[in-house]
Amino acid sequence: MAEVGKKHDTELGSRSTRTLLLQLRRSSPLLSLVALLLLWQLLTSAEIYPAFIVPPPAAVGEAFIEALQSGLLLKHLSVTLEEMFFGLILGLGIGLSIGYAIAKMPILEYTLSPVIVAFQSTPIVAYAPLLVIWFGSGPTSKIVTTAVIVFFPSLVNTIVAVRAVSPNLRDLMTSLNATPWQTFRQLELPSALPVVLAGLKTSATLAVIGAVVGEFVTQGSGLGFLVTSARNQYDTPLVIVTVLTMTAIALSLYSFVVLLEWRWLAWRRRSKP
Repeated sequence: MAEVGKKHDTELGSRSTRTLLLQLRRSSPLLSLVALLLLWQLLTSAEIYPAFIVPPPAAVGEAFIEALQSGLLLKHLSVTLEEMFFGLILGLGIGLSIGYAIAKMPILEYTLSPVIVAFQSTPIVAYAPLLVIWFGSGPTSKIVTTAVIVFFPSLVNTIVAVRAVSPNLRDLMTSLNATPWQTFRQLELPSALPVVLAGLKTSATLAVIGAVVGEFVTQGSGLGFLVTSARNQYDTPLVIVTVLTMTAIALSLYSFVVLLEWRWLAWRRRSKP
């Protein structure tokens, strides 16, 4: 009986420990945010830097409310979101298509890789002015800039994912006289989806960078333009508000892809013992 009681106590202890660790993991982002705000407030209270360089959190909050009420933030936010959306769709579409073609036809890799790698190795800010010259200072140039920066991660992950499909499973589909469409839908797509979604996480966050870089180069509207305008006026609280808005967009896109991954890959969780 004593051994049974000791075993029961051990199981309860391990269960409570797992529960505590799970709660800490769930609350750790909130705790980190609170700690960062406290550190920020202490830094501004110590007056190590002038308030126009490092404003207190309260000033940033006031700037956020003012920008929200005046419609300034929503106006520029809507422009950036539109450019990001179309640029992300365009970049993903081209990256997935060319990546799949390269994975299926290795000769394309030898033909296109030098051009793709050379183009990707150049910083986006270097050829962003060229895109403005070619596509104008309107939203088209920002959409193309976003598509360019999204293109490479989706391309590489698609190539890796399709080539990682088991050759034995390919032979099985061939022995069953499966058509190319059936092989793609029933074998390649499910097998490649985990790696493709992992690349989509990167591409979704990079879309923010692409749109903002395009707005830095051209003057007009968007969060990138708002940051530049606020910086020129030494409106540091508004700069921080805009940067935090960009961060929130990137986190939202990343979380959306995580949700898609959780829903689309539910079969993997069910197949695990």
